[in-house]
Amino acid sequence: MGIAAEPDNVKLFVAVTFASENAAGAAVHRLTELYGPVELSYGPVPFNFTEYYAEEMGQGLQKTYMAFERPILRGVLAEVKTFTNKMELELGTPGKRMVNIDPGYLATDKFVLSSTKDFYHRIYLSEGIYAEVTLHYRKGMYRFFSWTFPDYREPAFLEFLEKVRARYVKTVRDGRASGARPD
Repeated sequence: MGIAAEPDNVKLFVAVTFASENAAGAAVHRLTELYGPVELSYGPVPFNFTEYYAEEMGQGLQKTYMAFERPILRGVLAEVKTFTNKMELELGTPGKRMVNIDPGYLATDKFVLSSTKDFYHRIYLSEGIYAEVTLHYRKGMYRFFSWTFPDYREPAFLEFLEKVRARYVKTVRDGRASGARPD
């Protein structure tokens, strides 16, 4: 029998795809009010990997990726996704979003994203929210799966994630990410 133990807290990660810089700025502002300062970010970069959002959000989309300074409990991911879903609606217009907000987290061995869509590789969390391991860290590098979205396979993104991971690993080693609740 194994002994249950609380895992280390994780690094909150949020990606914001947007058509409107104003809406993206408002989203980031609200996220930082609730979750604290952004430690590292990457972008905005052109988001041209899919036409999935084109009808709703338009063409010429941009995407920014952010890692927050304060560690969070893994168990709050569904709550974060529920909050970002509400924010997407509030920042949009009837029937159209101006931002798509994808929260997740980074642990030492994996990068996890949340979703409202079930699929064979996703695990139900709560509140209609699922999670998937999008990337795993093995033998000194991130590795992807068949379901990993194309932008999360990009070398520049993986380089950014390596920087985030290096800082996070330092917090784990210093004991600042262990099971304690974040502020």
